Amino acid sequence: MAERIARDIPEGWYVNLGIGIPTLVADAIPTEKEIFLHSENGVLGFGPAPDPEHIDPWLINAGKQHVTLRPGGSFFHHADSFAMIRGGHLDLCILGAFEVSAGGDIANWATSAQDSAPAVGGAMDLAAGARRVWVATEHTTREGAPKLVETCSYPLTAPAVVSRIYTNLAVLDVEDNRFVVREMVPGLSRDALQAMTAAPVFFEEKEYA
Repeated sequence: MAERIARDIPEGWYVNLGIGIPTLVADAIPTEKEIFLHSENGVLGFGPAPDPEHIDPWLINAGKQHVTLRPGGSFFHHADSFAMIRGGHLDLCILGAFEVSAGGDIANWATSAQDSAPAVGGAMDLAAGARRVWVATEHTTREGAPKLVETCSYPLTAPAVVSRIYTNLAVLDVEDNRFVVREMVPGLSRDALQAMTAAPVFFEEKEYA
């Protein structure tokens, strides 16, 4: 998924990577492609995870993972970092999700109304402030329940912000309150994908497996 997402990020974009699967995108971006990765804790221009022998214990992303710094990278106060987010300066944010609705709503911080609010981190700021929100997630839960649904049952992070979803089975766009399939993994049928999705999926007019 991370490699597939990295191919779609245009040159020159400023991008925030959420915790979980999205952090792997940093390792998948080719060194010759200039994409500016942003982290809420005050880093701009970080790169992939370092080799174990080259870890800088002071250089981490917002998920507390060790990263590297690309040429021209910078550090700043986290208040300035959130000013970048809230000021609409990020071209893209890539988030994980528990659920995404056909209308582009995202739920990615709690699985119960009783969960404590601090667990949301910076996700709400990112979902509201970034120009685009893409989601990277498994298509179903470990128990096989669909994550792509008609209406989210978990507390929302933000309504109607997701424009594209990357799963282990497909790439889907959210358009006109529906999931539109752009790509599927080889060998997967339309019926099989629909069976693992709790909302109608629509297909472009091209051949699928």
